[in-house]
Amino acid sequence: MAELQAPPAWRSVEFISDLHLHPGEPATFDAWRRYMASTRADAVFILGDLFEAWPGDDAAGEPGFDAECAAVLRQTARQRPVFFMHGNRDFLVGRSLLDDCGVTLLEDPTVFGFVGQRWLLTHGDQLCVDDQAYLQFRAQVRDPRWQAATLAKPLAERRALARSLREQSEARQRSGEPYADVDEPLALQWLEAADALTMIHGHTHRPADHVLAGGRTRIVLSDWGATASPPRMQALRVDAAGARRVALA
Repeated sequence: MAELQAPPAWRSVEFISDLHLHPGEPATFDAWRRYMASTRADAVFILGDLFEAWPGDDAAGEPGFDAECAAVLRQTARQRPVFFMHGNRDFLVGRSLLDDCGVTLLEDPTVFGFVGQRWLLTHGDQLCVDDQAYLQFRAQVRDPRWQAATLAKPLAERRALARSLREQSEARQRSGEPYADVDEPLALQWLEAADALTMIHGHTHRPADHVLAGGRTRIVLSDWGATASPPRMQALRVDAAGARRVALA
């Protein structure tokens, strides 16, 4: 597993995931922009699905929503380190965007050393082994050959693909079809292999703290939805005192 060691000067870091930013939810984008400008954490970790769908890094070169998102990342990275991990929606975010914005790409999973502990960071989708249809989709869209072929298409065509993926996601949410959850025996295997006591992940939209065998813990990040009732906007702050959720609504 990849490893990242925090500098000694860091006192607190924050984790967010599953914002699913898109033009149809301007309130969530505005909440994220305010959060990124106001956080006092020494570093911000985005553990996947920052975007509902990302059509390719060249989209940030045109005026509009994608360029506004890139501007927020760029401005925040000037103030503090920002780390990004791919999710199941923003798998086409590339080095071009991240390098331009000054954001560091994290491998999934990554072991993070901070305040004398080892924290296992992951988006979480690879642990949902009961969702075989999704895992097949993941294998396809993470294939470098598929990504190269997709990115070679005109931007307008890729934007249409992004809209289609968003519509499929919304239809599934309306249907009430349950999403697969993390396989806890597998999560425990990952933690043991990482020699870590705590896993932090998103993906499932089921924020909770799960106590596992051997004194280990699985912390699930909240998704974001500024127009939900009640609104869902939360960061996880980790410091020497431990991990605690910070409500941003």
